[in-house]
Order: sequence, then C-alpha cells, then structure tokens
Amino acid sequence: CCGATSFPQKDYNKQLGYTDEELNNVPDEAILGLGCGNPNAIAQIKEGQTVLDLGSGAGFDCFIARRKVGESGRVIGVDMTQDMIDKATKIAEKNGYKNVEFRHGEIEALPVEDNSIDIIISNCVVNLSTAKDNVYKESYRVLKPGGKIAISDVIATSPLPDWIKNDQELYNGCMAGASTLDELNDFLNNAGFKCIDIKVNENSRQFIKGWEATGEVQNFVASATIQATKPGGKCC
Repeated sequence: CCGATSFPQKDYNKQLGYTDEELNNVPDEAILGLGCGNPNAIAQIKEGQTVLDLGSGAGFDCFIARRKVGESGRVIGVDMTQDMIDKATKIAEKNGYKNVEFRHGEIEALPVEDNSIDIIISNCVVNLSTAKDNVYKESYRVLKPGGKIAISDVIATSPLPDWIKNDQELYNGCMAGASTLDELNDFLNNAGFKCIDIKVNENSRQFIKGWEATGEVQNFVASATIQATKPGGKCC
C-alpha cells in the first residue's frame, strides 16, 4: 500500500502529520511507514470511547488511539491479513496493552456488533476496496447513533486515465482505486451519513509523487480527510 519510499519510516509519518509524542509512544515494530494522513488528528477521541480502525495493519493507529481512550475505553483493529493480526496482537501482548484487540475480517463485512462504536478511523485503506459502498454501509451499521468516521484516504481529484486505472501495481499502491469526491459523497449519503465533510490536502501531492516512477500520479490523486456522522447525536 501507500507509504515511505526513499526516507525513514518515522520521517514519512511526520510528513503525514504525526507528532513526535505519538511516534515515541508507539512500539517501533508497529511503525511500518504506511498511510496518507493521520486520522487520529481529526478524530477527537475521548477517554472511555470505543474506537474501530479499518485495516489496522500492525496496529500503529490503534496504539495511538488506545492512549486517548484510556483504560476505560477500547480500541478494535480489523484487518483482512492474518499475519498482520498476529503481529499486532503480539505487540499488544508484549507491551501489556489491555484496551486494544485485533480481529481478522474484511472491512466490507465487519466482525463488529451493531451500534457499538463511537469513532471509526482508517488510514489509506478504503480506496483498496472494490466494494466501497459496503464499507460505508458497514461503518454506519456498527456506529452508535451520533458516532462518526474520521478517515484519511486517497481520492481522485481528476478523472483517472486508463494507464492508472488499469495498472494493478498502482491499485495495490492506493492510487488506481481512488474514488472521486462525487462518488464518496454518494457512498456516504446512501449509507445514511450526515454532516459530511471531505477536505483535500493539496500538500499531500509532494509525497504522493514518490509512490510512482513517473511522478505524474500526483496530478490526479491526493490525500483527503473524510468525516461524517451517523444521525442521532450532535454534529456539524
């Protein structure tokens, strides 16, 4: 997936908006240098909440979130790769993290109870799904009324040319599967979300150009923050 190329992983994460405090309080083996933003920075996580991470990998964002929810809260990471679930679980056990768990499953069919989550975070994962409408419908299902999504993802800022759309490596690299702003709004509205707020980070093109050999992909995609709320609580 998208991530560090020619510079150290922590330096890449700083480009994405992670602070030294966040990076210094996460086990090094969980820092893979992946992602396109910092969903924890926009999630406004509070103590005692239950947070779900879609595509949790080695647990990086979960381990940041666990410090915010405290011992009275809980963080759940879901990933489709058993190796990542095993790795993240071992890191959590090694460090004595009691308020975080990892579940094997797909983000299009979440292994999570209805109306049980306060905040959903995700970092550069939803674009990889071939059923993004299901991802947002499932997110809506598991959120409590008033719960919200706070996602960093790559979106298409211009129609993708065929040379991008038909390149499997670019799909795996979080570029060819990017949705347009209109498509994202449709997914979110159709799922039932309100208070939709999608902001493109134009500065992200500076690191995106390093994801692909020609450097031209940056002309078509950028990182964005995607926020929306399930009705039933205060939003906007």
